[in-house]
Formats: sequence, C-alpha cells, structure tokens
Amino acid sequence: MAAPDELFCWEGDWGLPSVSPDCLVVLAYARFAGAPLKLHKISNPWRSPSGSLPALRTNQKEILSRPSDIIIHLRKQKYNADYDLSAKEGADSLAFISLMDQKLMPALIYTFWIEPKNYVDVTRRWFAEHIPFPLNFFLPGRMQRQQLEKLRLVRGDEGLEAGEELEKELYRDALECMNLLSQRLGQHKFFFGDSPSSLDAFVFGNLAPIFKSKLPNAKLQQHLKSLDNLTHFCSNILLLYFPGDGRESSSSKPPSPPEGGDFDHVPNKRRKQFLSALVALGAMLSYALLSGMVSIQHGQQEALERSPGLRSLPSHDDEEEEEG
Repeated sequence: MAAPDELFCWEGDWGLPSVSPDCLVVLAYARFAGAPLKLHKISNPWRSPSGSLPALRTNQKEILSRPSDIIIHLRKQKYNADYDLSAKEGADSLAFISLMDQKLMPALIYTFWIEPKNYVDVTRRWFAEHIPFPLNFFLPGRMQRQQLEKLRLVRGDEGLEAGEELEKELYRDALECMNLLSQRLGQHKFFFGDSPSSLDAFVFGNLAPIFKSKLPNAKLQQHLKSLDNLTHFCSNILLLYFPGDGRESSSSKPPSPPEGGDFDHVPNKRRKQFLSALVALGAMLSYALLSGMVSIQHGQQEALERSPGLRSLPSHDDEEEEEG
C-alpha cells in the first residue's frame, strides 16, 4: 500500500485546529472527503517542504501549497466532497468562493495583519511566541509584508494606504459578503444539504478565525455573531469534524505539544532546536552576504534608518527579501 500524502499546517489555538485560514480550508476539506493524510501540525514554516504553510507532499513527492491545488489533487485521488453536487450547485460554489476571495479575504488580511492593535496584541504576538528562535525575530514581519502584497494584488492598488477610509471600505465589503453567505445557508446544516462540500470548507476556513479569535478590534466578529446560522455552522463543523482538535493556549505559558504527527517533538528537542537555529542563522547570514543583501559597512546605519510603522502600509520597495 502506498504511503499517505503528508499535510503540513500551522498548529491550532483559540479552539481551532489551525490558526491559518488557508490551513483550515484544507483541513476541513480533507475531513469532509475522508482523505487519509499524515498530518504535521508545526509552528515553523521552514520545516515545511515548500517553506510555507499549508503544504502537501504527495506520495509521488510532488509539493503543493495553494489550497485550491491541494483540493484538486485530493479530488484526483477520488476524495471528492463535491461528488454529489449538481452542475448548478458547482457553479454556485465557484461563485461564492470567488466572492469571498474578492470581498471577505481582504478584510481578513486587514483585521489580522494591518489593524494596529490587532496585529501587535494578537497576530504578531502569537507568531512570535510560537515560531522557534531565532526565526521568531523576523518571520512575523516577513509574513505581514507578504499579506500586504497579497492585499495589493487583490485590490490592484500599489499605492494602498492604511486608514479609516480603507478600513470602512474593506469592512463594508466583508459584511455584505457575510450577509450573502448567511442568506444562502438559510436554515440548512451545510450549503448544499446534509453533506459538506468544498464551499463549506472555504466558508469555515475564512469565518472560523473571525469567530474564535480574541481581537481587540472585533468589528467583523461582532457582525458575524449577529448571524446566528453562520456561527452555528462554524460551531457544528468544529464539533463534528474537529472534536477536541483545537486548544486554547495562554500567552504566558509555552504551548503544549500538539498530538501526533508533528516531527518537531522528538527526544533531545531543546538541543536539536538550538542546533537547527544556529544552522538556520548561519545559512541566512551566508546567503545575505553572498547575494549582496547585507552590507557590513552600512548595516548599522540601515538599522537606524528603518522604522516600520503599523499605521501605514510599507511601500513596494521598502525592503527586499529572499523567498523562502
């Protein structure tokens, strides 16, 4: 029997199986379709075969990172949660997924990665506390810049600036999207009857972090909680498909090891993490020096000149970084 495909995801918190919307989409679809994946919940994206999360390593050693590509692969392996959908339901599913990409996802990025208090108190803090040293010093900032670039691409606006007007526009679109999803779901258990589909996975992946996270600025959460059918929808999926799979962790305590499948938790973990950190740091410095990205003579001056702010989006040319 062939070895199962391996799925690498961000670990969970806030009562969710993962803190990442993209990871939640893939996890939910895999559970809906009954795909027998070997799951690795990790807090270091550099331990992923693609350097990002989620990532699927197939038994043919192919690496997939986009949720849509992973779902297509699972369908090809006969794990198809959309098998019973009619042509019209399939078209409706694609339309609502596209709507979420255009209307809901930008507000999610703003809520978690741009809104100053949310980013500092929750998002950056969570990743800085869970990503291993020394990567936790720079990976959260790098992840933020990637999310900002994603937002620019979706909106087609290179000169995007954070502020009250942008926030109002993004939240207005997100609330409209949630209202449409609520109307489509109605009193049904899932969007197309009694069995969940890929649309249910995408809706759950996008809404569950809003529903369960503890954000200082919770405008989206307040509106979501006013839509009882969508909150019940998220709660039912957690209860039916992820019972006990998410954990609540205290920011004052180190996270406990996730159950099963995480190759980070092995004997002599501390020593291995320390050696891995030294190797990673040496590799980063060597790469930066060889590629001319770090100047020994001007390093201190550059450090003094850089003062990234949270209330305005960094420009496209603020800082070049190698892709992991």
